[in-house]
Formats: sequence, C-alpha cells, structure tokens
Amino acid sequence: MSETGGHLGSSLGVVEMTVALHAVFNTPHDKIVWDVGHQCYPHKVLTGRRDRIRTLRQEGGLSGFTKRSESEYDPFGAAHSSTSISAALGFATARDLGAPTGDAIAVIGDGSISAGMAYEAMNNAGAEGRRLFVILNDNEMSIAPPVGAMSKYLSSLYSSPAATMAEGFEAALPGPLRDHARRARQLVTGLNGGSGTLFEELGFQYVGPIDGHDMGQLLSVLRTAKVRATGPVLIHACTVKGKGYAPAEGSDDKYHGVAKFDVATGAQKKSRPNAPSYTKVFGESLVKEAESDPKIVGITAAMPSGTGIDIFGKAFPKRTFDVGIAEQHAVTFAAGLAASGMKPFCAIYSSFLQRGYDQIVHDVALQNLPVRFAVDRAGLVGADGPTHAGAFDIGYLAALPNMVVMAAADEVELMHMVATAAAYDAGPIAFRYPRGEGEGMEMPERGEVLEIGKGRIVQEGTDVALLSFGAHLGETRKAARLLEAQGVSVTIADARFAKPLDMAMIRKLVKTHRAVITIEQGAVGGFGAMVLQSLAREGLLAEAQLRTMTLPDRFIDQAAPDAMYADGGLSAVDIAATAMEAAGIDAAKSPIKVK
Repeated sequence: MSETGGHLGSSLGVVEMTVALHAVFNTPHDKIVWDVGHQCYPHKVLTGRRDRIRTLRQEGGLSGFTKRSESEYDPFGAAHSSTSISAALGFATARDLGAPTGDAIAVIGDGSISAGMAYEAMNNAGAEGRRLFVILNDNEMSIAPPVGAMSKYLSSLYSSPAATMAEGFEAALPGPLRDHARRARQLVTGLNGGSGTLFEELGFQYVGPIDGHDMGQLLSVLRTAKVRATGPVLIHACTVKGKGYAPAEGSDDKYHGVAKFDVATGAQKKSRPNAPSYTKVFGESLVKEAESDPKIVGITAAMPSGTGIDIFGKAFPKRTFDVGIAEQHAVTFAAGLAASGMKPFCAIYSSFLQRGYDQIVHDVALQNLPVRFAVDRAGLVGADGPTHAGAFDIGYLAALPNMVVMAAADEVELMHMVATAAAYDAGPIAFRYPRGEGEGMEMPERGEVLEIGKGRIVQEGTDVALLSFGAHLGETRKAARLLEAQGVSVTIADARFAKPLDMAMIRKLVKTHRAVITIEQGAVGGFGAMVLQSLAREGLLAEAQLRTMTLPDRFIDQAAPDAMYADGGLSAVDIAATAMEAAGIDAAKSPIKVK
C-alpha cells in the first residue's frame, strides 16, 4: 500500500480472519463474499495474486475490490456496502437447488451491517433457514465513526450473555480486548435484558463475541460452526482497524484510505494541489450560504469528509446530519426536511446516489420537494474504477419531472451552483462536480445565483460549436486550440443546465455553425440525448451536423482519469477529430487523428 495507496486500515484488520477462513473453508468451491471489498487485499495475496499486488488500483492491474473476472476466488464483485448477505444467500440457495457450489460465507463490517439491505437479507435468510455463515467484523468503525441507534446499542445496552458456541471466550481475553468484546456483545443482546439476541430473533444462531486476531479462537469457532451448522449462523468477531501498524492504529481514520506513504513513519506523500478540490469548494461554499440562511442543513450518508459535509459540520454541528450507510433513508429524510420548510443539501457520491433512486423519484420529484442534491464524484474517478464511476446521474436525474440538473465546469461555477441551489425553492435541484482539483480559477468571495436554464458562451466562432456540459470544459478548450491551429473557427459554449436546456442558445448554435458537438462526462442517454430530443421536437435536426460525445456503452477499467477519458474517446484529440468529421473538413490533410 505504501507504493500504490488504497484501503489499508480495513485490510490490516482482517489478516488473521482471512487466513483462518481460507484454512477452514474449501475455496473457491466454498464462496467467501467480502462486503464492500475494502478489506480484500489479504485475500488477494492468498489466492494467487501476490505477484501482482503492487499493481493494485493501477491501470491494467488488480482491482481495489473483489472482481469476478479477476479470479475464481472472487465469487461476487463488490465495492458498495451491505450486499454480501444477500449474495451469500443466493449462493446458498443455488447450492440447495443442486448448483455445484459449497458453503457461502459473508464477511460484513459493523458499518455495513447497519444499512437496511443487510437487515432485509438477514430477515430473508432467517426465514429460509438455509445453512449460511455471516462473519460480523466489528471494528467500531466504517469510513467515519459509526452513527445511529445501532452504535448506541453497541455501547450502552447490558443484558445477560447469550449461550453460544463461543461461551467463555470473553472472560479469557486480556483487559482491553475483554472490554471491546463486552461492548461487541451489547450489539447483539436483546432489549430489556432478554435472553435472546437480535440475530437469534431473526433466525440466526449467534456465536461470539470472539477475538478476531486470535488464530486459536478463530480456527476453533469456524471449524465448530462448519461441523455443527444446519441453518444460518452469525459469528461476531472483534477486530482492530489498522491492526499491527502503529501509524494506522493511532490515526483518526485508521488509515481507511491512504495515498502513497513512508512505511517507517506513516507519513503520506500528499500531492501539492494547484487548486482546491471540488469537494472542499462545495463544503466552504455551503458554509457561506448557511451563514445568512438558517434553514440550510447538510446531510451525508456516512461520508462526511468525502463529501465536504465535515466542513459544514464544523461550522454548524446542529444543522449537520450523518445518517450512516443509508442513502435511501438520506433522500427521504431530506424530503421530510424540505416538506417542513428547511433547505436540505443532500451530499452523496454519484455512484452511491443510485442506491436511493426510488426515493428520489417517489419521495422527492413526485412531490416536487426542494431537496438540493450535491452530486460528488461525477464522471470517472480513477483508481476506484468502474464501481465508483459517476457515469449515470445525468440521465437518471434529467429524466425526472420537476428536476433541475446542473453541472459545474470549474470551481467558480460550483460556487455559483451552490448559491443557485440555496436560492431555488420551486422543486428539487441537483448539481454535479468531479473528484479532484479544480482548474485554478480566481475564487469570488461568494457564488452568484444563476438564471435557471441559462447557459453561457465562452468564446465565439463561426465554423463549429463545442457545447460542453460540466467539468470537461477544460478538455473542450484544448480541442478548440487544436482546431484553431488548423484554421477552424470555434465557438465554445458551457450549457450549465441539462434540464431545463437553454434552447435559445442551442437554436442559435445549430443555425449559425456547420457542426455542433455536445460533450459530457456521462453515459449515453444523458445531456446529448436531451439536446437531440429537444431539437427533434422542434424540427431542427437538419440545421447542422450534430454529434454527441459521451462515455461509451461499456464500463471503463481503473486508470488515471485522463487515461480513462482517453479510453472512452473523450480526449481533446477525439473531440477535435469528431468536430472536423462533422464539419466535413478533410481529416487526411490534418494532423488531428484519433489513435
């Protein structure tokens, strides 16, 4: 990890558990399903990938998560949380129906098990009664410290110990681990001193808590469970995130996600940014808006630092809400706040917002409630690869009645869009922005409120028009310079809005240019499709040669973001070549060629 960066703390916490699971179970016939996959690096080392571990998260290298196409030892791909029990139940059911598969083991953390999908799966698994193993990896932390009633359950409830196969382990532990185990037992003990556990009420046999770093305990419990189990079993293992590496154990985030670092000191080799990150700009802009508007509140789903809501939280702790790994709840919670006259900003990564889509449709758009969606990590995201790509939000949000959809071309535009969202009360509004640094623009003191549905002309020309939506404006400018070097006069327009479109600007572009090219950091069916459909309704498709440039209809593997966009055909050279072809300029006489 010191060479590649990645999810270090969670993987260090499951080294012993990984060894024990592979010692007891017969993989790949038996299926180990790692929830999220942050903690799967030791598993990769043990399953034939040690010689490639230094390629982790690199272009052409190993994925940072489990991936079915990478190894037969990865039976189910994951990168979003709380899916493991559902998938493991699927494997167990297939086994019982005659499929050539063995035992199914889901490994899920205390953060992930707090999400609704995990409880849906446990409820179903308990009712089915099939032989299934769930390992609860309880390290008291997911990405941020755990929140909510489940965490309080973990910390404050006391009742008589339940009889389990692990009876007596707690008393044998050293003092600190014994305290940890006692706290862990409280997670699963019944309310009001009941003798059953929460999981037993759901139909599981509960085993634990055990020391997840004690190989003797792990092997004994796993072997006993494997021999005795007839139905679903939950094994509760206490672990330490970052275990064995002092800098990780001593840090606030336990080195959940790290850049390259010095092994001796743990010091991370942070890059020197030329500009603030979009996430930081969002957080600071929201603080400025909230200083003069007490109705503004911030919501995150277990990602306070990842979304910049932590910046808002430091300024307004009572107006900041981390609801845990629960995007569906976050969206409807925001809808309730909006229905009460508050101004909720729901900050969620694009790929995670997908998990709350029904709530966006049913609870927000249908009721026309003014929820503000801050869509972070829009576009391609580099080392996290296709599982975290924010490729689809333009299409899935712009398709909804009542929704306004914006995209920031740079960090100044993001400031304007935060201000615009704060001022907009007519219905739901979303603004998307990428991961990483801004363009290095001079920042205003505060954002300006934009006219809804109004784009802007960045530069004027006569031959071709490049109509950019969002953060690909910088690459669009590079394409314009390539075209101008060939004597092509170029207009650059920043759409700002995918919905409502600035049709007055678009009509002018198609009527005054030989070709119009739409450019976006999103999938087929997004901004370009909105433009084509609107022009078709008005009978204007024949006014100019039109081309839409989107991400291709495939998932793009991890690499540096620029390399990923080049792979997707969205480099400056690709844009310039597309414009020349559309305008009927002889590409054979030009050095601009697509590789």
